[in-house]
Amino acid sequence: MYFTRMDSPVGALTLVSNGSALIGLYMNEHKHGPAPEGWVEDAEVAPLPETQRQLQEYFDGTRTTFDVPLAAQGTEFQQRVWKALCDIPWGETISYGELARRIGDPGASRAVGMANGRNPVSIIVPCHRVIGANGKLTGYGGGMERKAFLIQHEKREAVGYISNLFPFDPK
Repeated sequence: MYFTRMDSPVGALTLVSNGSALIGLYMNEHKHGPAPEGWVEDAEVAPLPETQRQLQEYFDGTRTTFDVPLAAQGTEFQQRVWKALCDIPWGETISYGELARRIGDPGASRAVGMANGRNPVSIIVPCHRVIGANGKLTGYGGGMERKAFLIQHEKREAVGYISNLFPFDPK
């Protein structure tokens, strides 16, 4: 495994590659984050440079989709949930129940929530776009402040506000 770190408005991000695809994107103090034993720090391994560029464009408000190769490891159910997350349009949010309906399993809201929480590729696989049925923010592996920031960032950019008006203090 190869990794690099980059600064972002939500604090330091750790990007992890298997040498050809992104397999992880973690925030500081990320719940369910991996232990990087035996990993090699190398910012030039594919697709880490491209991932950094696309993330910077996302935070600058000039990118709304990502196209880096992904190879997240998970169960078949988790893979279905993560794929459906990628279909949530930028700047929009849906409920866990709606996500369960979208994968064809309307009674699986809790299981969808668990799979959502195990998403190893934050931001790019936009698990932050899933909220409670009552419209309130619920759990997020990177922390609730970061989830709120990401949702607000996308909504601001969607309506043309300048993203640096609302900086996130990751401390």
